Amino acid sequence: MSDPFKEGGLPRPALFGLVGLVAISLVAVILAQAFGYKAGETPPDNIVEQRDLRFSDGNAGVVHVWDVDRAAMMDSIEPGTENFLRGVLRGFARDRRSRALDSETPFRLARHADGRLTIEDLATGRIVDLQAFGHTNVASFHRLLKLPVQAL
Repeated sequence: MSDPFKEGGLPRPALFGLVGLVAISLVAVILAQAFGYKAGETPPDNIVEQRDLRFSDGNAGVVHVWDVDRAAMMDSIEPGTENFLRGVLRGFARDRRSRALDSETPFRLARHADGRLTIEDLATGRIVDLQAFGHTNVASFHRLLKLPVQAL
């Protein structure tokens, strides 16, 4: 078997291709920095609607939903319903327990100008973009933005 690089090293077209690739990469980085792009930076937060919520456990697996600003209960979620919502809350609760944080700090449910719906744990700073889980799952959280406070 013969060595393809024995005669003169790297073939000229391959060398020109590599130099071109490096040059294009450098130009792209310089242009991105010139126009203000920062890698890993989140887009500007254009929240158009938000609600701070607190969740508490009731009897027999019921979860109570509280509007923090009005200090009033909005809804009660019965066992076996809203399983996606319950799963997200369990994940947040597990995160809080692992950091030895209280359960009284609210969550911020927000609708953004681009239509995204997010929930943020104000105790940990963790944000979940709910759009990633599909329309029907997002609907269970979107409903909480529109719920009126219950008269007790």
